[in-house]
Amino acid sequence: MRASVLATAGAVLVLAGCGPAAPSTSDSGKAGGGVTVFAAASLTEAFARLGEDFEAANPGTEVKFNFAASSALAQQLNQGAPADVFASAAPANMKQVTDTGAITDTPTTFVRNKLAIAVPKGNPGKITALADFAVADRKIALCAEQVPCGAASRKVFDAAKVTPAPDTLEQDVKAVLTKVALGEVDGALVYRTDVRAAGEKVEGIDFAEADQAVNDYPIAPVAKARNAAAAKAFVAFVLSARGRSVLGQAGFVLP
Repeated sequence: MRASVLATAGAVLVLAGCGPAAPSTSDSGKAGGGVTVFAAASLTEAFARLGEDFEAANPGTEVKFNFAASSALAQQLNQGAPADVFASAAPANMKQVTDTGAITDTPTTFVRNKLAIAVPKGNPGKITALADFAVADRKIALCAEQVPCGAASRKVFDAAKVTPAPDTLEQDVKAVLTKVALGEVDGALVYRTDVRAAGEKVEGIDFAEADQAVNDYPIAPVAKARNAAAAKAFVAFVLSARGRSVLGQAGFVLP
């Protein structure tokens, strides 16, 4: 895989010292050069695939990703971290960036997502519904409320009139999913797409209240993108038929 992932905010900031990626355009008029995409953690698998496809369609282009909680990414962008595209798991975090002028284009909602209960293979904790998240002897993982999956979790628990008793609050949905996959907790709330991405390591349980907290995912080029042409081209690729196909296969709801 050529498209690369920047695992931490520190890795992103290192790019600033390397000088801007040279924007270019191939003879066919397609985007070239480097493009850095800040994307919600729940987009990891789908965007990694799209990054490969984008590079194949645009020879000479290299896509770098920074996957993290949308709230953390918004903070990084507002502090001047170098990026070309932002894809958020919630409009609220995108608004944090548009309010400061770090993004000036109108963001486009490209997918939607909703929560599911995730349990380890075999469901050893016998979790079947949201009410089980209030049982003290169950080990539960949730996203912290300041990140999109945590805010959505709060909505569904309120709708179900359940007060959860989490044993751990994680800073992004992939950290929650990892605890389930490793059997460190009996259950958690993650996105349906994360359950699908985990394969046989995790089992998913749908619940009616999930419809009360559907997350819209907006995407937009960053105002001070170092490679504006590639940024706009990547956004267009995500919105294209190929992008929609990959995202749909990953389990996202297409608007």
